[in-house]
Order: sequence, then C-alpha cells, then structure tokens
Amino acid sequence: MQTGQFKDSPLAKEFFAPQNFWVLMLIALVVLGAGLGLRDPWPADEPRFAQIARQMVESGQWLFPFRGGEIYPDKPPMLMWFIGAWYWLTGSLKVSFLLPSLLSGLGVVALIYDLGRRLWNQQTGFQAGLLLIFIVQFTLQTKTAQIDALVTFFIILGVYGFLRFYLTQGGWRFYYLGWFAAGLGVITKGVGILALFVPLTFAIANITRIRELGFTNLLKTLLGPVCLLLACSIWFVPMYLTVEASNDPVFQAYRDNILFKQTGERYANAWHHIKPFYYYLTNVIPFFWLPASILLVFAVKPMVQLIKEGDKRWLLMVGYLLLCLVFFSYSPGKRGVYMTPLTPILALALAPLLPLIMAKLWPSRVLSGLSYLLAVIPLIALAILMVNEKAQVAVQDLAGPLWPMLTSWALCCLVVIFLLRNHNALYRVYAVLAVVWAHYTFAGYHLINPVRTPEVSMNALQTLPKEADVLVLDFREQHFLFAQREIFHFSYKVDHSIEVEAAAQWMKQKPQRYILGGRKQLSRCFDDAQLPTIEKRHSKEWVLVSEALLLETCKAPESIPPVYHFENVMPYRAP
Repeated sequence: MQTGQFKDSPLAKEFFAPQNFWVLMLIALVVLGAGLGLRDPWPADEPRFAQIARQMVESGQWLFPFRGGEIYPDKPPMLMWFIGAWYWLTGSLKVSFLLPSLLSGLGVVALIYDLGRRLWNQQTGFQAGLLLIFIVQFTLQTKTAQIDALVTFFIILGVYGFLRFYLTQGGWRFYYLGWFAAGLGVITKGVGILALFVPLTFAIANITRIRELGFTNLLKTLLGPVCLLLACSIWFVPMYLTVEASNDPVFQAYRDNILFKQTGERYANAWHHIKPFYYYLTNVIPFFWLPASILLVFAVKPMVQLIKEGDKRWLLMVGYLLLCLVFFSYSPGKRGVYMTPLTPILALALAPLLPLIMAKLWPSRVLSGLSYLLAVIPLIALAILMVNEKAQVAVQDLAGPLWPMLTSWALCCLVVIFLLRNHNALYRVYAVLAVVWAHYTFAGYHLINPVRTPEVSMNALQTLPKEADVLVLDFREQHFLFAQREIFHFSYKVDHSIEVEAAAQWMKQKPQRYILGGRKQLSRCFDDAQLPTIEKRHSKEWVLVSEALLLETCKAPESIPPVYHFENVMPYRAP
C-alpha cells in the first residue's frame, strides 16, 4: 500500500486542498489561546507553580524553588523559570502562568506541521496540525499550567530531530538535536527521555546491520548521550555545586529527593495515583484522545500493512507510541496527563490516512454521532439541574446561573452542525469542539473562577490587626498566592495527627495570633459551636479562630514542628 493512492479518494481534494502554515497557526492561537488572562491559577498544580515562579522573581532565588517559606523538592524548576521569566517581562502573573503551556502547544503544532510537510507534503502537515489542535487532551493541557505541556514540547522537539535524521537525511545535527532536546525534557520532568524511544525503535529494527555502522559513525552516534548530558547540566551542575558548597541539609535533601525519589522510585514504586495496567486503554485513550481515538480504530489495519511493507515513517512513529504506552502502563502510578506526549505523533501518523479512513461509511457515522453528543451533553446537564437537588447545591456558588452557558453551547453546536452538514464529519467535529472550548474558556472561566480560589478567606485576614500573626493549617498554594500579609505555616510533610495541637501551642506563645484551617480539623482543639465559617473551598469549611475559642482539653504535643513564614512583595490583586 502506498500513501499516494489516498489522493484518489473522493474526499482527498477536501482534505488535501492547498493550505497555509500561517492559517494553521492562527487556528491554533485562537483555539489554544482563547481565555488567556481571564482566570486565576486553579488547584491542584497551577497555584503551586505560579506562586513558586512569583517568589523566584521577588526573591531573586531562581535555582531552588520555594513555596511559602519551605523548599519545594518535587520537580525541577524549568516550568517555574519560564513562568517567572514571563512574569518578569509582563508584570502580570494572571497572564504569564499560562504562557509557557500555550507557547509549548503552538511550538508542537509547528513541529508536527513541518514533519508532515517533509515526510509527505504541505497538506498532510496541515491536516496533522489541525487534528492535533482538536485532540481533547492536547487542547486541555495547553490551557493548563502544568509541566506536561512544556515537557511535551521538548519531547516532540527530540522526536522531530530524530525523525529528520532517520527519514529526511537531515544530517547529524538533527540527531544531536534529538538528544539535546531529550536532555531539556529530563530537567523539565524525568519522562523527557521518551524521545529516545525513536532511536531505540530504529536500533531494534536494524539490529542485524549494526556492524555496518563503521567506526566513524559509531563515534558520532556515541556523541548523542553527551548532548543529553550537556542539556541536563544547564540545571544539574549549578544546582549540585551550590548544594555541595552550602553544606545545608535542606539543600542536600532537595538534591537527593529530586534525583532519586522523584524519578526512579516514583516510577517503579509509585505511592499515589495507583491504577491497573490497562488504565490508559480504558479510561484515558478512548475519551481524552477524541476525535483521534475514533480514527485510530480504523487506522490500525492500514498502519500495520504499511509497516509490513517496510515504510519506516510508520515504523518509527508507531514504535514510539507503543513503547511510550508500555512505559507508562508498567508503572503502578498513572495519570491521564502522562499520555499528552503521545498525541502529537498520533496526529502525525493519522493525517496521511484521513482520506482513506473518511471514505468509509462507519468513521463518518461515528464522528457525526460524536458531534451530536457534544451538542446534547449541555441539554442533559440542564435536565439534571432541573430535577436533582444535589446538582443544584453543587453549582450554587458559581459566579452566575449555569443555564445561559449550557443553552448557548447546545444551540451553537446545533447551528454549526447544520451549516456544515454537507462537509465531512471530521470537520464538523472540529467546529463543534471549537464551540465547546469557546464556551468553556469565555463563559466557564467566569463562572468557575470564584469557587477555585481562596480569595474570600485571604480577604478576611485583612480585617485582623496589622501586628497579628496568622498560621494556615493544611495549606494550599493558592493561600500563599492570594495572601496580602505575612503567613505562617508548617511543612507540607507535617504529621497531620498533631498539626492542630501544635498550632494551638504556637498560638499561646504570643498574643494576637490566629489560625486559619478546616472546621473539622480545628474542632479537635477549638469550640466548634463558635467557629465562624468564612467560605467552603477544597472540600472543607474554612474558619478563622483566635485563642479565645481554644478548649482546655487540647493536649500539647511533645514538640512543635518547624514553623515557616513568608510574605509576598506585591499582592496578587493590584489594589
């Protein structure tokens, strides 16, 4: 089977019409960038990375990330550096915290377009980029300030280098680019090394020809790992030298945790997000890879045939996808976001096959059904809200009524489906998804934002005297983000069984000390009947207590854990 045959498909002219790179990038910017600056960082991860980046800028300490007054040892600082750099340039954390993910997404789209153009033609590159833009997981991650979008960019940059080297005679510079990008991925998040699955696939497929490599080419090949180590040294060398020179046990613990516990141990012996081996196949790929997951079902057979015929393009792409899937499935700890680096290569592998797939009846039927389902979902949600009291309670704290957004969502989707009724079903899905994302970013952000921030609690602290001290129990990073005064806190690894008792003893040490924490938690040491609720956030009622409410029955712990403190230089909300 040769992909040139696909141009004879009845739908080929529509799929392979002359397209423009800048049109693709404009579509990507509109879809992926919609809503930028319209919301605050949302838990669980976004406030952490935004606050750490902010503290880097304000303190000048860029090498070691701190959240509040304590070092943050779980991730390398690469994402925080990018957020901090944009914060320093723009002065707006509300805009800068999402910029690295957005720019990473745009970069990945451009790389996939260029690969499609070079491996097939310009039109295939356009279709690959367009499909990628609308894969649900990829879109979602570019709208989220997590590490996964940035590490996906470095992984795909590495894959780009390797595919240019193996398939387009791009020269050794692209081979070294692949290794260097993998190194940048490693110091962003350990899984950045995934790009190396491309040369691994190539090596396995050509195992019998290794002796033909020659001494000179062998030396050039061995320079690849040197490039990876060179990239890693950008962060590792100054970090390691600073730790050694400091003789500080805090920095030493940071080095050991991030080099060993957060890499090999986290992969082989994960302590959270435990899922079965088949989790990605049943819970992630079918839903979060839409609409590509539907296309993939009909693409397996032609892909296998192309690999059997010796087409190295699909061999390397499918090898990368399968090895990544096995790699992540083997680890007991699994999260859906881990699949993000697979989506760009999936889009690239599917794009040349689109005319062949869409010429069949069932792919069009299933995709049409998906379009209507996306239009019906908001109507189902409206019906549930009308008859279910629990659902009504769940949305009562939103910034406004939900029905206008849901109604508009459904009507706009139906109008789009009608207007594009004579076009192929995949384009209808793209248009409907664009409508869904527009409603989520412009209306959804406005409705959800107030219930995803602790602004009410932090504003309540402003009513206290300036000389008062406030300790936050079981803190979330968003408390630090919105804090407008000095905040005290225990370590995030503190023993929660004694945290309240320790806080009570801290309160007794000095007048005008207050504690902000959860009602259920504080009721161990304070009069529950008199605890005033400030707000309900993060599955708990937050209350502010003074020493006057302390119960005599509260027992002091044997020792009080270390207390950290910090204060933002500038408030998150400008006065």
